[in-house]
Amino acid sequence: MSQAPPIVTLPLFPELDRLLLELLWSLTPEDWQRPTLARQWTVKDVAAHLLDGNLRTLSMLRDGYFSEAPDDSSYAGVVAYLNRLNADWVRAARRLSPAVLLELLAQSGAEYTAYLHSLDPWAPAVFSVAWAGETESLNWFHIARDYTEKWHHQQQIRAAVGQTAPLMAPKFFRPFIETMMRGLPHAYREVPAPVGTRVQVSVRTDAGGTWELVRAAGSWQLQAPVADAPAAAITLASADSWQLFTKGLRAAEAQERAQITGDERLALAALRLVAVMG
Repeated sequence: MSQAPPIVTLPLFPELDRLLLELLWSLTPEDWQRPTLARQWTVKDVAAHLLDGNLRTLSMLRDGYFSEAPDDSSYAGVVAYLNRLNADWVRAARRLSPAVLLELLAQSGAEYTAYLHSLDPWAPAVFSVAWAGETESLNWFHIARDYTEKWHHQQQIRAAVGQTAPLMAPKFFRPFIETMMRGLPHAYREVPAPVGTRVQVSVRTDAGGTWELVRAAGSWQLQAPVADAPAAAITLASADSWQLFTKGLRAAEAQERAQITGDERLALAALRLVAVMG
C-alpha cells in the first residue's frame, strides 16, 4: 500500500487552481469551443469536468454523500460507471455559461483544497489508486493521484489554446510524472523476465528523469536507477509522456517517436501504462 517514498503535491493545488482560473478568464468565446485531447470534449467541457471533480469529492468524501454506486465493482465495471457519470455531467454542464463555470470553479476549488488539508496523509484513502494496482492506498497517494487529474486536464485545455509551458515547469511537471510512474510495476505485471532483469523508462526534460524497474520474485518493483546498462531502456519526450499515460496519444504513435535500446519487448511494455480510470 503506497510503500515507496511519498510524493508531496498538496502545496501545489492552490497554484494549479490559480493558473487554471487565470487561463480560463483569458479565453475568447472561440477558445472555449476548441477541441481537446479529451476525445469529444471541448475546452468548456474539460473545464466542466474539473468542476465535477471538485463537487464530487466534496459531496462524497467530505460530506459522506454517495448518491449511487457502480453495479459492477470490477475494474472494467468501475471504469464504465465513471465514464457514464462523466458524460452525464458534461452534457448537463453545457447549459452553463463560462462565467458561471469560473465562479463555481473558484469557490469549489478552495473548498476542495481545504478538504484535502484535513486528511491524514498516512491514513487509508476512501478510494484506492486502482491504475497503480492498489486495492488500498494511503491518502498522500490519493492526493497525488488527484493532482495528476487536475494537472492533465488543465494541460489538455492549455494544449488546445497553445499555452502549455506553465505546467511543464519542473515545479509542476515533476510531481505529475513521478506519480504517473508509480503505475509502472502494475503495467508490467504480466511481462515475464528472469529475476534481476532491469528496465529503465526516461522522460526527456529537465523536469523529467529516469525510473528503473527490477524483476523480483513474483512481481516488478521500482528502484533507484543504477549505473550498469539495463536489459531495456525507453526514452519519451515530455509531451509524449503525459499524453500517452492519460490516453491522449496512441501507443503506436509514441513508439514511433521513442528512443529504445536493448530488449524491445521489455521496453515497449512501458507504453501500456495508463494512469487514468476514465
